[in-house]
Amino acid sequence: MSVQDQTTVLDLAVRALRGHGLVVSAEPAAAGGRGRWTAASCLHVSRDACRIDFAAEVTRRVTPSSLAALIAQLRHPADAGEPRSLLITEYVSSPLASQLRAQAQPFADTAGNAYLEGGGLFLYVSGRKLDHKQMALRASKGFPATRLKVLFALICEPELAAAPYRTIAAAADIALGSMPAVLADLQQDAALIVRDKRRCLNASKRLLDGWAHAYALGLRGKTLVDRYRAENFAGWRDWRLNPAHARWGGEPAAHLLGCELQPGVLTIYGEKLPARLLAEQKLAPATPAVYEQLLELRKPFWGESLAGDGSSATVPPALVYADLLATGNAQCIEAAENLYETRLAGHFPVD
Repeated sequence: MSVQDQTTVLDLAVRALRGHGLVVSAEPAAAGGRGRWTAASCLHVSRDACRIDFAAEVTRRVTPSSLAALIAQLRHPADAGEPRSLLITEYVSSPLASQLRAQAQPFADTAGNAYLEGGGLFLYVSGRKLDHKQMALRASKGFPATRLKVLFALICEPELAAAPYRTIAAAADIALGSMPAVLADLQQDAALIVRDKRRCLNASKRLLDGWAHAYALGLRGKTLVDRYRAENFAGWRDWRLNPAHARWGGEPAAHLLGCELQPGVLTIYGEKLPARLLAEQKLAPATPAVYEQLLELRKPFWGESLAGDGSSATVPPALVYADLLATGNAQCIEAAENLYETRLAGHFPVD
């Protein structure tokens, strides 16, 4: 999402808040602040003697699959005296509004839906529809697949940041010609920094959660290849997978990585399932109505150099973390938090 689009969403949301009888003023966020999106601003919201300050965080869309990652990103610990994060977005549906309120996450959208609480002020509005005729947002590339794939490669192997364009492009499985624009974009957003004339990944939990949120919104939906009903669902740990061609992801991967989670859905990343596995486990194509004993086949979106030496039974922990958050399931979100603490915190610290 471009800075121009973020500014447009912010302006429309501020107008909608003023339509509720609130006095709202905005000012740019302080340099070096904790803004996670480019167009972060400080909002001062008041009514009569009641006032509350927010750090506005703008994103185009919120979906059920991206909500958990988004809240994890917004919940980044603030320094003493810093205002709370206020999610500003184009539209929040009634179910999402309820979930955000249950999580005590303030929000405001361009349609006039909002949840604000604090400083003696309370506002909760949901159910308003978005009037597309009044929207002046131009088309935006948002988080294109090339950016998501490059950032995933760097998250998996941070030392790639200093590598030649050709090496990064091969790891991310993108066209070499896309590299200059993608890396320039990542540097503009401070995901990449330059030290001693070398590119470095600005690794933090904020970066990890931002990627997980964008992945859930965009690329993840494109990875789903097929769905199967697994008759031997309970015995999945005994299935014979060749890690060179198929690896566990999602809930079974979390279990194998030490999380106390019994999978409700099995996920395998691979180009296709071997005929031997289909026969041995009696895997049959699942209709859209099937949600029990379900196996999802997802297509890998990375290059061969990220495939490892074929010894790991799971996809990289960062992808497992993102897939768990995308489920929206409370047990999976708890497992994601555990996975972060045990596998990812050392590389992506809270900053």
